[in-house]
Amino acid sequence: MAVPDYQSVMLPLLKYAANRKGEISTGQAADALAISLDLSEEDLKQMLPSGISTTFLNRVGWAATYMKKAGLLEATRRGFYRIADRGLNLLKTNPQTINVKLLTQYPEFQEFQNLKGTRSGDKSKESAGVFDFTNITPSEALERAYENLRDELTDDLLKRLKQIKPTFFERIVVDLLVKMGYGGSRADAGKAIGKSGDGGIDGIIKEDKLGLDVVYIQAKRWDSNSVGRPDVMQFAGALQAQKANKGIFITTSRFTDEATNYVARIGSKIVLIDGEQLAELMIENDVGVSTVGLYPVKKIDSDYFDEGI
Repeated sequence: MAVPDYQSVMLPLLKYAANRKGEISTGQAADALAISLDLSEEDLKQMLPSGISTTFLNRVGWAATYMKKAGLLEATRRGFYRIADRGLNLLKTNPQTINVKLLTQYPEFQEFQNLKGTRSGDKSKESAGVFDFTNITPSEALERAYENLRDELTDDLLKRLKQIKPTFFERIVVDLLVKMGYGGSRADAGKAIGKSGDGGIDGIIKEDKLGLDVVYIQAKRWDSNSVGRPDVMQFAGALQAQKANKGIFITTSRFTDEATNYVARIGSKIVLIDGEQLAELMIENDVGVSTVGLYPVKKIDSDYFDEGI
């Protein structure tokens, strides 16, 4: 069974709160609901894209938030809540489901929905917008939007990489490796790249700032051709000729399965970086990209308010 969306969790959560007849936490509810909903270990291990929380725990948390906004649940103390009289009354009607549409019957929830339009200063009915995330939580929607933006940036970056001159591609490789901690100074790294040309080796770079070991580099800026096993074999042979066992093969294209399987079998330590991974590494290390905006996600500092309780 797949992880249920947060709206599907609302009714089981409210029933669980009613059966407990006391305060509960989201963690307790998630543990109990995982059993009643027959979720697998794999389901429970599924994480949000950020890796901060599991998907199921996040959805139980938002189901509780929405029902608290509607007055079906009420907070008791930090991190705990219980079923409210309104929630008990709703269960007496034997609802088949609880979702956002049902919650809109409560004025408090309608007010919660309209907060976005009010805060923006636009109080018109058309833009008083509903938090209509359908089957995903707001935090999931935010993370998915971020992922979509990042995927689009990765695609655009890869297109640029395939259009640039080979010499500029070498400069990008240098910038990236230095940002990742290789090469000592950029001057050292710049001298190393593009100077060898020895049997499939495009450059040599220090593995660390002290130069205790070196890494051999092969870089291919290709528009479409895949890098196959013969190219990787040539690079591995060049490493053996230098009595080296560490290499990085970077391409703007992709590696064939045969090339990947070959590297997995040989003794030399060769890392294959295809175009997509190269673009992702550039984004992670701020090479060729710039930040256009930051949107901090904040939460209540409970410790700050403890003194006033």
